[in-house]
Amino acid sequence: MGLTGGANFIKYMLFLFNFLFVITGIILLSVGLTVQGVYHGYSHFLEEQFFTVPKLLIAIGSIIFVIAFFGCCGAYKENYCMVLTFSVLLIIVFILELAAGISGYVLRNETAELITQSLNQTMPQYLKNNTDIIELWDQVQGNFDCCGLSNPVEDWKAAGFNATEIPMSCCRPQIGAIGVLHCPPQENEAIVLRKTGCVQAFGDYIKSHAVSLGAAGIILAIIQFAGIFFACYLLKQLRNQNYLS
Repeated sequence: MGLTGGANFIKYMLFLFNFLFVITGIILLSVGLTVQGVYHGYSHFLEEQFFTVPKLLIAIGSIIFVIAFFGCCGAYKENYCMVLTFSVLLIIVFILELAAGISGYVLRNETAELITQSLNQTMPQYLKNNTDIIELWDQVQGNFDCCGLSNPVEDWKAAGFNATEIPMSCCRPQIGAIGVLHCPPQENEAIVLRKTGCVQAFGDYIKSHAVSLGAAGIILAIIQFAGIFFACYLLKQLRNQNYLS
């Protein structure tokens, strides 16, 4: 006995949903890989928590392709076991995506504290010839037009610089200037010295990507909730069909 008209409609809707499901997997992979790449560039400044969420989204995006196979085959063959497997896996993915989304927003609220801790720990290494730290600090201060944590001169002084020196990257470009210098000449201070703290400037950049992770996880989880409904309805119809046959 075949499925009823309503169940057939759900069956074809499930096919359509699986197509959309694969697209969501591609989106998750894209978002996860993009943010992972952004975070990797600042790995010395970021705690492991920042890498957990993008890794989770990458894993979910990869698993989705396997789940979509069960969904399409189960709907086409009207196979109860395959649709059941699809439903269970879909519920697991829904929970993981929701968890990733919530984690992204939690991470957003913790960004300032975690960034402050990491930056504060690496500042003293600037004077210890740690090339990676020197290059990363110069990159961050130059790219985000910032200096130190929140008080440029005092922060670097606490890290070991003397009262008249700070990293050259704390100064906006000056023709002919190299190495460590007194920045800036007092009469040009408002023009030359980067006065914004890196906790704010760099932290806002990292926070925006945490928000992207959270939004991707939650929005796609909501979309996939519709797939759970279709799969469960089809399961019910298949079970009734088995009872009648």
